[in-house]
Amino acid sequence: QKLAAECQSAGYPGTLIPYKCDLSNEEEILSMFSAIRTLHQGVDVCINNAGLARPEPLLSGRTEGWRTMIDVNVMAVSICTREAYQSMKERNIDDGHIININSMNGHSVVPQSVVHFYSATKYAVTALTEGLRQELREARTHIRATCISPGLVETGFAFKLHDNDPERAAATYESIRCLKAEDMANAVIYVLSAPPHVQVG
Repeated sequence: QKLAAECQSAGYPGTLIPYKCDLSNEEEILSMFSAIRTLHQGVDVCINNAGLARPEPLLSGRTEGWRTMIDVNVMAVSICTREAYQSMKERNIDDGHIININSMNGHSVVPQSVVHFYSATKYAVTALTEGLRQELREARTHIRATCISPGLVETGFAFKLHDNDPERAAATYESIRCLKAEDMANAVIYVLSAPPHVQVG
């Protein structure tokens, strides 16, 4: 709500409409899509941006942390994708777009034990996006599927990963010149503004 007010006072076009949704809870996701249908007819573009890492190595990690990552990074992406596609299909939207914000960790495993399980969830996003592209083609639709895989982006991500060590989290962003949220937004705008015959993978 604070961000929506900031956008309005800055005079940006369009309207940001906040909606509370726990992405680890399918009922809340379905409720959100129902509200979108009621208030705005449906979804034309879905950007699956939520993702998190918990410091749970493969040899000693807690099942709860693994499950949280699966629920948000894999299941929520899949549920939101399905619901967005159904919304487009029922309204005959043939030029929609589903964008998954992935990670470089979805293409290579780095030697840091705290992100190995997280990397597995992002490998899943890589596979899910390619599977989605193939299914959309089989359905003879022009809805596009895109995966964007950034490296380190300066967000609250590291502070969630290292929630017991804020100094370590802050140091993560000081080690290199990181991408900014604006860089990601610009990548999304580029993908969305590509002509119909161009699908950025």
